[in-house]
This record gives sequence, C-alpha cells and structure tokens, in this order.
Amino acid sequence: MSAPFRRILCLDYETRWSRKPTSWCPDEEGYSLSTRTTEDYVRSPYFKAFGMCAHELNSPEPIRWYSHDELPAFFASIDWSETAVLAQNSMFDCSILSWVYDVHPCFILDTLSMARAVRGVEAGNSLAKLAAFYGLPAKGFAVNSTDGLEEIPPAIEEELAEYCKHDVFLCEEVFKRLVVGYPAKELRLIDMTIKMFTEPKLVLDRKMLGEAKLDENTKLAISLINAKAQESDLASNDKFAELLRGYGVEPPTKTSKQTGKEAYAFAKNDAHFQQLLNGANEDVALLCDARLRVKSTQARTRAQRFLDIASRGALPVPLNYYATETGRYGGTQQVNLQNMTRGGFLRKSIMAPEGHVVVVGDLSQIEPRVIAWLADYDELLHIFNAGGDPYATFGEQMFNVPGLNKRDHALLRQSSKSAMLGCSYSLGWSNFSAQLLVGFLGAKPLRYTKEDAQKLGVTQAHVEKFLDWPDNLKRMAKIAHTCTDKELLVHCLAAKAIVDKYRATAAPVKDFWEFLTGRIQRSLIDGAEYNHKDVLLFRKEEIVLVSGMSLKYPNLRAEKEVDEETGKPTGNMQYVYDIGPRKEKLYGGRCANHCTQATARVVMTDAMLRVQKRYPVVGTVHDELLCIVPEAEAEEAAKWVYEQMVVEPKWMPGIPLDAEVGHAVRYGDAK
Repeated sequence: MSAPFRRILCLDYETRWSRKPTSWCPDEEGYSLSTRTTEDYVRSPYFKAFGMCAHELNSPEPIRWYSHDELPAFFASIDWSETAVLAQNSMFDCSILSWVYDVHPCFILDTLSMARAVRGVEAGNSLAKLAAFYGLPAKGFAVNSTDGLEEIPPAIEEELAEYCKHDVFLCEEVFKRLVVGYPAKELRLIDMTIKMFTEPKLVLDRKMLGEAKLDENTKLAISLINAKAQESDLASNDKFAELLRGYGVEPPTKTSKQTGKEAYAFAKNDAHFQQLLNGANEDVALLCDARLRVKSTQARTRAQRFLDIASRGALPVPLNYYATETGRYGGTQQVNLQNMTRGGFLRKSIMAPEGHVVVVGDLSQIEPRVIAWLADYDELLHIFNAGGDPYATFGEQMFNVPGLNKRDHALLRQSSKSAMLGCSYSLGWSNFSAQLLVGFLGAKPLRYTKEDAQKLGVTQAHVEKFLDWPDNLKRMAKIAHTCTDKELLVHCLAAKAIVDKYRATAAPVKDFWEFLTGRIQRSLIDGAEYNHKDVLLFRKEEIVLVSGMSLKYPNLRAEKEVDEETGKPTGNMQYVYDIGPRKEKLYGGRCANHCTQATARVVMTDAMLRVQKRYPVVGTVHDELLCIVPEAEAEEAAKWVYEQMVVEPKWMPGIPLDAEVGHAVRYGDAK
C-alpha cells in the first residue's frame, strides 16, 4: 500500500499487575486485565510499565529492552509522524503510548486484528496459537512471576526482558506472514478502528449519567412495589417459579441447549416468558417486568461504567475489527455501542467535545439493496431508485393492495418489512413464526390473529393443505407458545402466507438461493472457480470479496443429516463446515446472507474511509458511522458525509444507495 509511514516499530510492554490486594493496590479484585477493562487498567493510578521491547521491522539491529526510566527518552528520539507501530493487540499497547506517554504514531498495525480476518474469529488468535500455527518457536514464559510486585529486581527484569524480546520476534514473524496479500484498505480500517479507542474524542455527560442511574434504581424499586415481591425472590429461578404458581401460572420450561435437560424458560427472548410479560394477567405481567429489571442490570451497570470512564477522561470506543464471519464490527471491552437503545439515556450521554457536533450517517436499507443487486432483482432496484417507501411499495406487490402505506396498512407494511429483512435468506415459516412471537429483529412480540390471517389471504383451503402435511405439525409442535394450539395454528398459517408471498414475489432472490446452492458443490467443494458480477469469486472453501477479504468455509463437505431428536439419519444430505470447535450448516439462503452482509460491509467501510480523510470517524454502529466536526461546519459537513455514503461503488454499478444523516451535540439526538 502507499504507506503513510517510513518505518514500522514493533513493540511490546511488560506492566505491573496483581491477582489480589497488595500494599500498592488495596482493591479487593486486585489489578489485572482479567478483572479490568483495558481503559480502566491503563488509566489506573496503579499503572506502571516495567519496561518495553522495541524493534524496527526488518532491521538487522537486535531487539532491545527499554526499562521504565529509559522509555521517555526513547519515545522522544522517534519521529512519530513517519513511524507506524505494530503489536499483538495494539489496542492495549497503543493506549499506553497515547494515554501514559502522549505518543501518537502516524499509523497502527495489529496482528490480532489481521489474524481474526485471515484465520477466523473463533480459531484462537493469541500470540501463542499464532506461533504454533505458523510453525514458529513456541511463545516463551517467565519463570519468575511479577504478580504483585510493585517494583522488579534486576534479575527478574533481565528475565522479563528476554521473554519480551521473544514476543516481539514472534509478532514480527507473524506479521510478515499475515501481511502477504492483505488488502491496503483493510489495514487502514484497522488503524482507524484502533484509534477510535486510543485517540478518544467523544465525551460523557456525568450529570445525565448520574441522574439516569438514580432513575433506573427508582424504576426497579417501583417495579418491586407493584409486583409485591422482594428482589432476592425475583433473582432466584426457583423462588420466581413459586411466585408464578401463586398466581395460578405453571412456570414455562424449555430444553437447555447446553445441558439437554429441562430448564425454566425465564429469558427475555423466551416465547413463553414474553407472552406472560405481555399477557392479560396484570399481576403476572408486573411480576415478569420486575423479574426482568432485577436480572437485567445492564442499564444501571452501564451507567456506572460510563460514570467511571467519565471520571478518567474521554470515551474510548472499543470495537472488534472483523468480529463475525462476514467481517462486521462487534463491541468489546464492556462498552458496546452496538446494542444501545435508540433514544435511551446512554446514547444521549455521549457528546461531541466543546465546539463540535457529532455527525451520524446511516446507510438506508443497505442489505435489501445489496441482495437485490446481487440477485438482479430489477423490480426492487427500481423501487429503491424511485425513492419511495420500499417496504410499502414491495407490500403492494406482495399483497396486491394498491396504495399500501404505513398509516393505513400498518400490519401489511410490517409484514412486508419482516419479509424483506428475514425471508431474503430463505427463512422458513416455522422459524419466522417462532421469532415473531418473541420479537422479530428487535420489534415487539407479535402473534397473528384470525383477522390478520384473513387479511393475508389465508383460506380454509390453506388450512386443510397445511394440516395434511405431517411435517408441518411436527414443526409447529416445536414452537414455544402459551396461546392455545388453535391460536398457534392461525399464527403459523399467517406467517407461512407471508413467506410464500415473498417467495412468489421475489423470484430473483429465490433463484439466487438456488444458484448459490449449486456453487456450494461445484465451487466451494469441487473447486471450480466462478466469478459472479466481478464481486464474488467462488473457489474451493472460500468466496473472495471485492475487498480482497474472503468468506471462509474450512473443511466444507456433504454429510448425512441427522434428526436432532432421534439421532438417526433422515435420509437427506446437508453441507457443513468447521468454525472453531463446532460445525455449521451451509445452504443457499445462508450463503446469500453471508454474501449480502459481507458486501454491504464493504460499502459501509469504504464510506467510513472516505469520511475519515476529512473528519475523524469515532465509532460505527451496524450501518451507521459517527464523526466529529466543528460546530460551525455542521450543516456543510452533514451534506458532505451524505455524499460520501451514497457514492456508487465502481464495482457495483447501478445500485441505488441512500442514507440518513443528522448532527447534534449529543449522539442520541443526531438522528
């Protein structure tokens, strides 16, 4: 790549830590990265770097150890405007550089991030495992532990230095192997992602967080009063079950996926629990609401965590680059912007620094647009090009209701939206039915009624045909529910009608699934290369994306399907591949999901890199980016960010992109 640096400095720190309280750290949990986040650890008053090893990549000079007292002079001797830093887990090492030593390298490289993308997120990418994978000398270990030491004597420091030198050697050797063919854009994404953490710019409103925490505690107290229950009783599964029985309700149960044994179905996403929570029995509903507040301490815990961070400085945004198979970002370090409630106090507590605003850009319906383009679904592309409501317009086709709109046809539009977002990946009626009961894609739980089914075109003939197929009854019996079997049947018939209408209307998408099913055998297993629209290159066990990254399917094979209940072969064949310690199924719909998400991710990250050239990108949430701009430039910047987000990729001609862009001092008010 056209490097923004002249040399790469590989480094690794050895720092003070303790598993338990000591004279210099009286905290009950001790002081270590196993009990603290990186932010808490590095910004702690207990922090001290015993020393650091550094080495210029490819230099013939030996790797050198710099003791604690030597570090300031060493850092001062480096021209950081032309020096990149390389480390294994650079989020840790570069936060020390930035927050402790006020050192800011022009570029950051990270073998941990690169390994996640190359080897897979579940492969295990510690330095020890990477060394073993690449046939390098084993990662060493220090004989004398520094656990609990406030200072280290010369003999231990000498041993620690040798241990640290070997880690730097391994990091360099791993990097040399990973960097071969690694896309330059992806390296820039790693640099940008780590700097979201190490060079934080967002600030937190301490007053709002304190008030919100108090409010959450008040809500819990009120909820307990309304439920006429004690917090300790609601926290216990057995005691909560007895409280339900006291209201004449038999506690719902399920088969645990972990143990295979019967367990209480008290989780927020359990259908039985959801229906008790939203049922007609007000006393039971209040009890379930109180149970959720007791068990879900997230709001109170995160408010306190944000308060703690605010007391130490700006908000570092920790993100896992390549957190999923498809390369999507994921939250980490107990600060996950990905799952913050829209309109909630946490989002609103996040602010731009003084004199600036947060500009937020969100790609609109990016996945439906991408799969429409990949599948040559011209009708849907025309809908997007027209700039109307795609879910309503698509619903007109699905349900043959001219003028369908959100206000007058809320159910049909929501059904159309659910179909576009879920059924695009061959979601079956049984899974769709089950997900609707607990809340599809974050929506409120929904059970279709007889009236709804009639609106969706379900007739007696549909009922009879459905009941004539024993497999339908078998699938329906597996769906957790608290309604009557007859009500469940109506719900399933309505859900099936939506799925069937989607598949009949979206024929190009269905054809795309079948195309991908064929490619699984011919390309991903047999190895026959195939280039789809110069965007997806199919070859043995991988699909190479336009970004140069790949969807990987290690050890993909066809094997006999086994019935999960009986353990006996069903007579059908299925495709499976290995992901970490487990195996996953692969079929046309799932492959479509992977290709769509991964391609949408490239559209999004390309936009982030364009915006980064002018304004610092400080975070990303799903298909949304956050950047900081001077307040005086807010309107102009918002327009410019929009233009960057809707740039038609040269490799994706004709795709109609759109975005929502807003700005405000508070992140939660920006859009």
